[in-house]
Amino acid sequence: MNFTEPLNVIYQSAEDGLADTVKPRLEQAGADCEKISVIDEKIKSLSMIDERLEEAVIKTGAKLLILDLIQAYLGGGRDMNRANEARDMTKKLAALAERYQCAIVLAGNMNKAVGNKAAYRGMGSIDFFAVTRSVLLVGRVEGEENIRAVVQIKNNLAVFGHPKAFALSEDGFQWLGDYEITADEVLGGIAPKANKMEQAKRLLRELAETNNAMQSNEIFNLTDRQGNSATMQAIRILQS
Repeated sequence: MNFTEPLNVIYQSAEDGLADTVKPRLEQAGADCEKISVIDEKIKSLSMIDERLEEAVIKTGAKLLILDLIQAYLGGGRDMNRANEARDMTKKLAALAERYQCAIVLAGNMNKAVGNKAAYRGMGSIDFFAVTRSVLLVGRVEGEENIRAVVQIKNNLAVFGHPKAFALSEDGFQWLGDYEITADEVLGGIAPKANKMEQAKRLLRELAETNNAMQSNEIFNLTDRQGNSATMQAIRILQS
């Protein structure tokens, strides 16, 4: 399959409005909206086992189908915490993906069970994690307001990919490339080690621009008052 050319996509979002949020974001990112389709849910809500999914894939020739969020597309009466019900839904999606060579992405939020492994932080049955071939964790980078990290936490088809990062700003979306961060750091809200050093360097540059001279103990007191002990430790390393 040739992925160098633009492909047709079906994108279903239960969280964001199509007109006021989804389309403006796509346009800002430079997407060709002519290649992005949406299944009409005004009369009837969509589910993972809905026949309209296959009909839409056939009609559009889509090679990517996104359902965002998982919880919104379970269908009435189904319990995502029951493994047998989760498996029934995912088997149908897997068959659809294989039949039409269409990648299917299920987006979901993490639960609040802090301290658990990444595999157990997804909402609902672990079966959703088990049946997928690749799982990506996306989260904020601690200390970096506009940067998000993407860490692969499962890959059944190849070696694990290197963590990546992207920036969100008024100018839109921008890939930043490889990023040194772990899944635990993303889940725990911990600044990555490499990032701590960059924060320390940036702070020192900013202080140098606004101060002719400053004692090292004043810098340590400043970072301590900000509650940024990680940056303070990095400054000590730079000083040594």
